[in-house]
Amino acid sequence: MDKNAVIYIAGHRGMVGSAIYRKLKKEGFNRIITRSSKALDLRDQQSVAVFFEEEKPEYVFLAAAKVGGIVANNTYRADFLYDNLKIQNNVIHQSYLNGVKKLLFLGSSCIYPKLAPQPLKEEYLLTGLLEPTNEPYAIAKIAGIKLCEAYRDQYGCNFISVMPTNLYGEGDNYHPENSHVLPALIRKIHEAKANDYSSVSIWGSGEPRREFLYADDLADACFFLMENYNEKELINIGTGEDLSIKELALLISNVIGFKGNLIFDQSKPDGTPRKLMDVSKLHALGWKHQIILKNGIIRAYLDFLESTQALLQSN
Repeated sequence: MDKNAVIYIAGHRGMVGSAIYRKLKKEGFNRIITRSSKALDLRDQQSVAVFFEEEKPEYVFLAAAKVGGIVANNTYRADFLYDNLKIQNNVIHQSYLNGVKKLLFLGSSCIYPKLAPQPLKEEYLLTGLLEPTNEPYAIAKIAGIKLCEAYRDQYGCNFISVMPTNLYGEGDNYHPENSHVLPALIRKIHEAKANDYSSVSIWGSGEPRREFLYADDLADACFFLMENYNEKELINIGTGEDLSIKELALLISNVIGFKGNLIFDQSKPDGTPRKLMDVSKLHALGWKHQIILKNGIIRAYLDFLESTQALLQSN
């Protein structure tokens, strides 16, 4: 990408989109287009068409999506499917119509079958049943992958798809019910320490294993792939390392300084038993993550404290 290229980041206010924005700024790109959801509703076909016709972006990072944790995914099933289909369909189609040189579509590791062999290889897509709690979101993301492939097949568009593992970092969602596991644990354990609780209750058995990637590492990988990857096949982005939810909770407790007990509520669902990405394809291209988990959690916790303080000041 030329430094003067017009680049559109869809979803620039989210954790992923804002990390991509920071990366592009750091690399010296100065023609980055952004729109808030109030200024541009990506679910509105006509509005997206007008935007692309007026702005004519040359490159697109499609990071906009309706996202959430297990509770949100399982509660707002229709919204997660409908909204995400509309967002990605509109952006991908208008990218084709307006001659975008390259588009990068961000999916999710939840696209893979619940009981797929570990680690998850790219070719495991559509080889088994999905995890029921996030099936609508996963189906939307799979549709996005296939849409990129179809526009490449039919029209020769250079649209690529990347599948990040579980993400965390600056600008994360720390809502007690609608957030993902790592930020949810940061908030819960922080509040337990602040209120001098003797214990914290955590959903599930603590046995499922998860992999976590810091958002700025993801942004770095996306930039790398936008520059170096032009293939039809989707590509995983992750660390290739995982740990149990119990180990994660203990690590977060250590960072925060919580000395109480961790109680695992086995009446609550665990979700997929294990989700570890096979990142050998990405490593072979020459990219590897830089931020180790403990350091990333320290940075995420500082961000949580800053966002909490900002919220208190605004009230």
